[in-house]
Amino acid sequence: VPARLAGQGPPPETNLPPLPAPNLPLVTSQDLVDGFKNPSRWLTFSGNYTGQRHSPLKQITPENVRRLTAQWTFQAEGMAIGRGFETTPLILDGVMYVSGTGNFAWAVDMRSGRQIWRYRRLLPPGLTYGGGNPANRGMAALGDLLFMGTLGAHLIALNRNTGEVVWDVPVDDFKAGHAVTAAPIVVKDKVIIGNAGGDLPTRGFLDAYDAATGKRAWRFYTIPGAGEPGSETWSDAAVLPRGGGATWMTGSYDPELNLIYWGTGNPNPDYYGLDRQGDNLYTASLIAVDADTGKLRWHFQFTPHDLHDWDSNHVPVLGDATIGGQSRKVVMVANRNGFFYVLDRVTGKLILGKPFTSTQWARELGPD
Repeated sequence: VPARLAGQGPPPETNLPPLPAPNLPLVTSQDLVDGFKNPSRWLTFSGNYTGQRHSPLKQITPENVRRLTAQWTFQAEGMAIGRGFETTPLILDGVMYVSGTGNFAWAVDMRSGRQIWRYRRLLPPGLTYGGGNPANRGMAALGDLLFMGTLGAHLIALNRNTGEVVWDVPVDDFKAGHAVTAAPIVVKDKVIIGNAGGDLPTRGFLDAYDAATGKRAWRFYTIPGAGEPGSETWSDAAVLPRGGGATWMTGSYDPELNLIYWGTGNPNPDYYGLDRQGDNLYTASLIAVDADTGKLRWHFQFTPHDLHDWDSNHVPVLGDATIGGQSRKVVMVANRNGFFYVLDRVTGKLILGKPFTSTQWARELGPD
């Protein structure tokens, strides 16, 4: 519900028919790199690639925030009871692009609250994970396209001006338990997306798709195959094809290092580990992969052999920090296991790990 400061004129008209399709400027890959250089735009799930989610706009302050009043309400349809919105809208040139539960998406004029277009992809019968968790966390943009995952484990591209489908590709089999609930990010000419469904017998992955055609460019499995590096951390190779490690939360990106940082989920089964003894890589971890190839550059596992559903699907926050008198490129995660981590984002080496809760399962981290 957008708001503005009271006393700035009457609210706009509501309950009007949809607006005609606009013809908006294209979003370039350089726009995405520039991030908040145009502070009136929110071009990605986190606003820019750093994951800091901090707008530089200063019109609203602690002193005047009490004067904010509602100006219009947009009534969304199809919202699942008890879920509400879990999305972060994109704001581009006065238009809000917002996704909802049940494969809905809308373009809304920010000045009036009037709908420009509405999209819904019908739910397939027999939904597994997507039926019980119908959330969608947002879209990504490039050119005149918007990209959104679906509960039936598809990735779609919509025309940003009209909401019409440009391409629609399957990501994986929803009948096996896969869904796509995360907001994608666009890196150069690729759309990066993860999977949801790690509480079911699925194998997690991170994908890249060509933004123009929808053709998959690469896939990195968060659960290694038999004989691959990391497979030795699972006691039973038969578990690997259903080992979990879903990637259901959006990651971050460093254009200078060309690395994508993405959190991975719990191993499967969540709370029973006798048939998966070992550290269970690359679950409950942060992975850094090359944006062009999808090859793993480094990983850091926060909770080896997780038995508590402490999945590490957090938005990694990138920043520069002075540590020991030296400037360091860092990535930061407040993890579900109760510890706050600062890692070197070039190498993945641990710089700091301290509890930020009263958790008692551990109070400090050892050198290993």
